[in-house]
Amino acid sequence: MARQVVPSLSVERSLWDAGHDVIVGVDEVGRGAWAGPLTIGAAVLPRDKRVYKVRDSKMLTEKAREQLFDRIASWCVAWSVGHASQVECDLLGMSAAQRLAAKRAIEGLGVKPDQVLIDGKWDFVGGGNTRRIVKGDAKCLSIAAASVLAKVTRDRIMRDEAQHFPGYDFDLNKGYPCPRHKMALKAWGPTSIHRRTWVFMDHLPWSLPRPNPQLSLFEESA
Repeated sequence: MARQVVPSLSVERSLWDAGHDVIVGVDEVGRGAWAGPLTIGAAVLPRDKRVYKVRDSKMLTEKAREQLFDRIASWCVAWSVGHASQVECDLLGMSAAQRLAAKRAIEGLGVKPDQVLIDGKWDFVGGGNTRRIVKGDAKCLSIAAASVLAKVTRDRIMRDEAQHFPGYDFDLNKGYPCPRHKMALKAWGPTSIHRRTWVFMDHLPWSLPRPNPQLSLFEESA
């Protein structure tokens, strides 16, 4: 069995040594969901303290993520989570919604980043001070911490939404596609938190007007 990669501070240390003080790890969750927000986590870690057992959120159970959440939050020098609502995902498109959620997360930190570390190949932050790291949530501790903060925050939102939409199992599937979610959509149609411009809507046995991109976000969500 291949040895599991443990995220480290090697990238952060190299940037600290180069004179960059505020290093922000960024990760997203919810891009592939059919319902609920797109969520971006941002985390600034200290140089002199460590929380152990932090991993990419996908490698942890829901229980383990919940247990880590408060430890990570109190460990961070600063952390924030930004969202783009399902309405914003529909009206703006996923790329623009991801940039919006990232902007909100970074602005919520209350500190100005010297460098931003992003999981993946696409720079959805911009600003000229970013570094993309493929599989960064598995390699880079700042990104791993951000992934847990984002995942737990979004999961809590979806568990809360579940009580308003019984039958969709949002507490279990968190808005992602699965057989019971698809059955609920076919039976009752989309809820107010579904992304109505997604292609999956085209395959449902009924139709609703899609959001009008000419309307403002305020008008569309009113």
